[in-house]
Amino acid sequence: MALSVFRLLAIVFAALALAPGMAHLLELPNKIKLPAQEYLVVQQIYQGWSLLGVVVIAALLSAAALAFFSRGHTRAFAWALVGLVCLAGTQIVFWTWTFPVNRATENWTVLPTSWEALRAQWEYSHAASAVLNLGALAALTVSALAPTR
Repeated sequence: MALSVFRLLAIVFAALALAPGMAHLLELPNKIKLPAQEYLVVQQIYQGWSLLGVVVIAALLSAAALAFFSRGHTRAFAWALVGLVCLAGTQIVFWTWTFPVNRATENWTVLPTSWEALRAQWEYSHAASAVLNLGALAALTVSALAPTR
């Protein structure tokens, strides 16, 4: 029973974690070209998105639980572990590349002289996280579909 519950939770939370990442990825081609003041205005739409950290934590915990409860089933465990590693990778990307930009720009309320490089770092770090989140969702889904006999 626990395995079924964590299969569902891992997939749902991975999908919810993917949603904002896909939004960032899809807007990137148009937003990366904006001039300074327009970019600064557009960035204000992300106020409050830090609350999505709850979803990320839930995705990590449910993927870890899925890996734990599927450890006796080689294929299911391996795919759950891949999903967990992808989710952990999003955190490495965030804390290494995204968060320092948030600090340098005071969450995009100021534009330092190096704002264009910071913009690229911020945008492409979100794109990388989206790809990792997609990988996590795919891996966790494959894990859930793997035979457990």
